[in-house]
Parts: sequence; C-alpha cells; structure tokens
Amino acid sequence: MAALANTIRRLRFDRGEMTPAELAAKVCVTRQTNNAIEQNKYAPSLDTAFRTAEALGVPIGDAFSCR
Repeated sequence: MAALANTIRRLRFDRGEMTPAELAAKVCVTRQTNNAIEQNKYAPSLDTAFRTAEALGVPIGDAFSCR
C-alpha cells in the first residue's frame, strides 16, 4: 500500500505564509493534528483532507498524493 504524501507546508507559504494554527482553525482540527498531517505522521480522514484542500484553495490532488 502506498503512503500518503502532502504539500501542505509549501501550499501554506504560497498562501501568504499561513501558519499551521491558522490552517487548523480553517479546517476545524487542532494545531497538533494539523502538524501531524503536515509531517506525514498521521493520515487525515477523507473529510479532513477535503477541508484542508479547500482551505488552501487547491484541488485535493494538489494537496495530497500517493508516494
């Protein structure tokens, strides 16, 4: 099974250097959860992945991919 990878950190900076806490608030998760997802230590639920991509203003495929 392929691992889930993400580009959240880069996308945050592309969006005016949004902090992890700001993104977490927009996605309705804790800052700790957001950090774990961003560091590939935790795979988000499908709902959280879609909300993250929406908060970053990108299609889900631009935020998450299989590696």
